[in-house]
Amino acid sequence: MKFLIVEDDLNSRLLLEVYLSPYGTISTASNGKEALDAYVEALDKGEPFQLICMDIMMPEMNGHEALSEIRRIERERDLDLSSRAKVIMTTALKDNVNAQKAYYEEGCQAYLVKPIKKKAVTDWLESLGLAFGQLSQA
Repeated sequence: MKFLIVEDDLNSRLLLEVYLSPYGTISTASNGKEALDAYVEALDKGEPFQLICMDIMMPEMNGHEALSEIRRIERERDLDLSSRAKVIMTTALKDNVNAQKAYYEEGCQAYLVKPIKKKAVTDWLESLGLAFGQLSQA
């Protein structure tokens, strides 16, 4: 598996790396612009990300903007739904407006509110079919 963690907060980024590293290869970005560049580069190499963990509030380009752009690129390249990256939005925002926008307008699969717990991440990995036979701990 290949994962992209997009997070401007270093501690949150490192924590997600620890949670995801047993399941695959990790790449990171600290804002939405870097995420787009990494995403397109991976697609161009034929090595797309299976999962993107994307923070919402970031400098240069926020998570909503970056995910909308990723979905546009996927449509432009005619990627079928099974070939598109799964996305878990991570945020300190607990409001329904951001969650609904992420789910319904941008097509994310999960929305996790910080502080993020290991069990929540591994449970979503398993439900998305990205982790098999590994027990998660809180």
